[in-house]
Amino acid sequence: MASNGEVAVRCTGVAKRYGSVVAVDGVDLEVRRGECFGLLGPNGAGKTTTVEILEGLIEPDAGDVEVLGRRWDENERELRERIGVSLQETRLAEKLTVAETLRLFRSFYRSGRDVDELLETVQLVGKRDARVRELSGGQRQRLAVACGLAGEPELLFLDEPTTGLDPQSRRSLWEVIERFLAGGGTVLLTTHYMEEAAHLSHRIAIMDRGQVIARGTPAGLVASLGAEHVVEFSLRDGSALDPASLAHLPGVTGAHAREEALVLTVREVHGAIPALLSELERRGVALSDLRTRHATLEDVFLELTGRSLRDA
Repeated sequence: MASNGEVAVRCTGVAKRYGSVVAVDGVDLEVRRGECFGLLGPNGAGKTTTVEILEGLIEPDAGDVEVLGRRWDENERELRERIGVSLQETRLAEKLTVAETLRLFRSFYRSGRDVDELLETVQLVGKRDARVRELSGGQRQRLAVACGLAGEPELLFLDEPTTGLDPQSRRSLWEVIERFLAGGGTVLLTTHYMEEAAHLSHRIAIMDRGQVIARGTPAGLVASLGAEHVVEFSLRDGSALDPASLAHLPGVTGAHAREEALVLTVREVHGAIPALLSELERRGVALSDLRTRHATLEDVFLELTGRSLRDA
């Protein structure tokens, strides 16, 4: 457990209910200063509600929250000056220019970053005088993050910042986040993109149905599968197999169904594939396709829940 001076965010037993729906169910989290901490999970897992509680936007029904060594009920004004927030969907005034938008958000803080510096940080210098309505989706998202950076925060909350963006725009935003981290900032990021979580996050908590079901480093979580590789295959002619019936094959550590395919996590591809082919031949079923790849956080979620992040 990190000491208080090393902790940016700590919450224990946080819960939130909306009528009969339990959105967050006893979440414990600790985010260390200087790291990017990722909350990974499908839509509806409780990520956004958890982050809104940590941002002081809604009150939990139960639990304790501490941000930058302070509490929202005692230090709200101070905390607002020390954090930055980019919501899942930020609605900005369409008729303002990019520079006017940043000046507006900068005016909310007693001190902060220069507009020109913010434009440079998010690579929007060429769009300085463009109106918000003229920006692409990726440019709008970078502007939203720039608004979150306007007060020069110690801690930046990013809720699904790249949802709906094309790969190039997504990577441009990753670079903005990485520069903030390199300058000593702390980031709490929610995402349902496994590649994004693995690329940016020092540590991750995986959420599902309002609870944290696993936590650790991206590499450590993948290693928890006990296998570095995944074999995905489909069968011809609508043939079906119970995935559990393949779990006994040499080198196989897990077997699941995913959409139209069967998925095996394996220790050694060169041993598992011949064993699989022999088993399929014995059963009289034929392959329509077969692929191998390295294991990912998606496979961790599948192992834990029996569902893929996309299905969930």
